[in-house]
Amino acid sequence: MAELLYAEDPEPCEPGPAGPLFVPVRPGPAGCVARLFRTPVGGRTAVAFTTPRLLSAALGPRQPWIRLSEPALRSLAEPLGVSEVTVDPRLAAHPVGPPRTTVPRDPDPRPAGASRAPGTTGPLVGALTTRNG
Repeated sequence: MAELLYAEDPEPCEPGPAGPLFVPVRPGPAGCVARLFRTPVGGRTAVAFTTPRLLSAALGPRQPWIRLSEPALRSLAEPLGVSEVTVDPRLAAHPVGPPRTTVPRDPDPRPAGASRAPGTTGPLVGALTTRNG
């Protein structure tokens, strides 16, 4: 049996998804181009999904895709400075502002039945009339 020549045990390899992945693409000048996304902290990442259902759930049913292995996707993204690949992300957007609260507001603070316009004696309901002749 061969002895390890390392001072420590090697780290186990991270398991990768088996088989080709579903990679979202967009039209490009020479065909399709893999879409790149941002991580929550702002880094760039290539994205892939293990099933078309997961891709559609995250990006919509009309999102085009191609099948690529993880090493092939890494090879495409590396020249662009992207070294991270995210598999099966749950894409979400953060709210852009505080949640709105609806406060009921009376559109006219005057009491019901009070004159609403100069020269009228009652509410404006039915105030419009037509002249014949």
